[in-house]
Amino acid sequence: MNSVRSIAEEIVAREGGFVNDPDDPGGATNHGVTIHTMRRLGLDLDGDGDTDAQDVRRLPQAQAVQIFLDHYYTAPRIGLLPQALRASVFDMYVNAGGNAVKILQRLLIQMGQDVAVDGVIGPQTAAAAEAAARAAPDHIADAYGIARRNYYYALADRRAASRKYARRRDGGKGGWITRAEDFITPRYHLTAAQHAERTAAWY
Repeated sequence: MNSVRSIAEEIVAREGGFVNDPDDPGGATNHGVTIHTMRRLGLDLDGDGDTDAQDVRRLPQAQAVQIFLDHYYTAPRIGLLPQALRASVFDMYVNAGGNAVKILQRLLIQMGQDVAVDGVIGPQTAAAAEAAARAAPDHIADAYGIARRNYYYALADRRAASRKYARRRDGGKGGWITRAEDFITPRYHLTAAQHAERTAAWY
């Protein structure tokens, strides 16, 4: 299992550099850190009294890694989860905040656990995740990855502007889907035909 820091470094590498896509609710982003996060943390990197896109551009990779470790792993207590889930939930928390935990909690309910869907990792969620991991040690990570993938598809169903993140212009899998499948055993990846069928209604 990779160290938490190496996972954070992989997330930064996966997220890429500066982007400011008007269709992305996250706004200006660099190394996966959004302008909203930087404003919440009071990061005025150019010292002009506010936090804007120019500050986002200035964010170094090393600082992005530390932000993820402090605010997207330690603060939401992802370390309380079974090891098999940590990397994928951490990656999803960077991408979707508390929804990453809600996806897990809904999955745990489907697996027969008694847990509230509140987006918070506390003793109840940690114990339920541990019980589910013991019951299905070879499947819990795949189950969560598949639930992530389903979340992305459903989000694109509801918001047309987000569909480009789930499906490329040529119809292939978009970044959201390949990101989820990075944490899913290859035998559970969707084929190109299955992906095309899932997204056919978007045309």
